[in-house]
Amino acid sequence: MRVLFCSLLIICAAGCTGTSFLITPVPSTYKLDEVQAEPGSGFFGGKVAIIEVEGLLSDSRSSGLLSLSPGENTLSLFTEELQRAETDSAVKAVVLRVNSPGGTVTSSDAMYDMVNRFRKKTGKPVVASIQEVGASGAYYVSCAADKIVAQPTSVVGSVGVVFESLEFEGTLAKLGITPITVKSGTLKDMGSPFKTLEPNERDIMQSMIEEYFARFIGVVRHNRSIAEEPNFDLSTYAKAPYAGVFSGRVFSGARGVELGLIDQTGLLQDAIDLARTMAHAPGASVIQYKRPYGYSGSIYASSDVNPPETGVTRLQLPGADSVLPGGFYYLWRAGL
Repeated sequence: MRVLFCSLLIICAAGCTGTSFLITPVPSTYKLDEVQAEPGSGFFGGKVAIIEVEGLLSDSRSSGLLSLSPGENTLSLFTEELQRAETDSAVKAVVLRVNSPGGTVTSSDAMYDMVNRFRKKTGKPVVASIQEVGASGAYYVSCAADKIVAQPTSVVGSVGVVFESLEFEGTLAKLGITPITVKSGTLKDMGSPFKTLEPNERDIMQSMIEEYFARFIGVVRHNRSIAEEPNFDLSTYAKAPYAGVFSGRVFSGARGVELGLIDQTGLLQDAIDLARTMAHAPGASVIQYKRPYGYSGSIYASSDVNPPETGVTRLQLPGADSVLPGGFYYLWRAGL
């Protein structure tokens, strides 16, 4: 009765003001729904599932500064969608829609491993389709696909590792502030912004960087036909004027094909058609997995949509995300 009364009030208010309201029932569940993005043909055409590799790849919820509504956990969502495609016998192939500059070393490596396990367990082909950016950790994940397709103007590559921090010790001293750290070992606060990074600490950080870098190089060499031979002395990649595949730089999609980083150039539709061909399912429809509140207008629609909110204040400050949370990253950003 109360719902009916409120509905009548809305209708009356709309009639008085000339404003119309559209009330759409939304299921009270966060379970993934399957949405058809492109119809297929035939009765047994099967399905090609699009799974997103978008934004900062991290095992944490994404949210803006002071946001009261965290977004999806990238790693969790990816896992959920891949498992859904694995258990659905009608899904004949998967297209990874990649639009990401990368993320943490661990999340990138985990997603790469998941795709490899998916391919080995199911035998279903996987095609990575790079949109605007498929760099560093996102390229790392793409290397697990059977084929990589990028647009000629896509940003690809950035094979490398970064650890980023700040140093406030001098600034705090000028302000008369002395940080106090009680620690269990000499290296417990290594990389802290409140102290200068000592030479021995820098050497340790560099050794970890090179360990993760060697792992990245191994992934590329194992999955891609790169003409450039790797150098066992990883320090040579940090010396000018080297600007090759392992320098950490990015390349265009067209140049990526020439270097062996990418298989071919093309649009997302081309990647879908390639997946259909590889799966021997030319009539397969294209589906995506969406939250009930997500928009699903086309194959380019993002599922990273939060439910409607009221009484929520969001504050985004320019440059607020210029410093990454502590950790090692397979990540490309302008200036890194």
